[in-house]
Amino acid sequence: MPPAKKRARSYDPARTRTAVLAQFGNVREAVRGLTPEQFALPTRLGSWTVRELVAHIGMAITAVQRALAVPAPPKPTVTLVEWAFSTATRAADIDDFTLGLAAGHPDLDAYLADIEQSLHALLDEHPGNRLLDTSAGSMPLDDYLVTRTVELVVHTDDLNAAVPGLQVPYDRQALAAATRLLADALAVKAPGGSTEVRVPPYAVVQCVEGPRHTRGTPPNVVETDPLTWLRLASGRLTWKDAVAEAHVSASGERADIGDLLPLMS
Repeated sequence: MPPAKKRARSYDPARTRTAVLAQFGNVREAVRGLTPEQFALPTRLGSWTVRELVAHIGMAITAVQRALAVPAPPKPTVTLVEWAFSTATRAADIDDFTLGLAAGHPDLDAYLADIEQSLHALLDEHPGNRLLDTSAGSMPLDDYLVTRTVELVVHTDDLNAAVPGLQVPYDRQALAAATRLLADALAVKAPGGSTEVRVPPYAVVQCVEGPRHTRGTPPNVVETDPLTWLRLASGRLTWKDAVAEAHVSASGERADIGDLLPLMS
């Protein structure tokens, strides 16, 4: 008998909405204090400066507004974990759009303030089951907001890495949702039960084909912290470097998951 299909993880809609607003607020507060010299600093995202990075963070949230401004599609066509695998195919379009936004909004604090105000109003107005036609496919608003936690947390980490001394905080619920979504994406990419991937305190998933673990200590275990996991999953950090720098512990013959990463880029 084939194994039962694993149920998709559920996310509390109210907590997700609060997390998106909280993390966006954290970014906005940090951006308010940046100097022109800091906006001109390079980032780890190709040719983008901090200015382009901040504009892109705003764009990740206005994607909600843009999707709500058009009629709802007839049915969902993409799941949460499938969204994670779709990001690389849109990289060129995202780059062009981001450069245009950065050039067109010299006052980024005002730009983010307008986005924040609009988002509050739209989330109060629209139910979570409202379908959105996103660049990855159609999905409910509540699901799309979970993807926004990934965008916000990953790019908050990019911002902290780019600006020396900057420490934009991570909303706990946003970090949890982003970690869980990308852990589940790994389990979908490499289905199986031979390897346990632990990202305490937020996620544990089974993956990789092979003998299935049933009790006791699993023979193949990968463990890391949430930010390291997000860096691995998004291509900010290589598996080799993470292991060498002791940011990841991996034990067992099937614990090397480097060939499965990154999940998105």
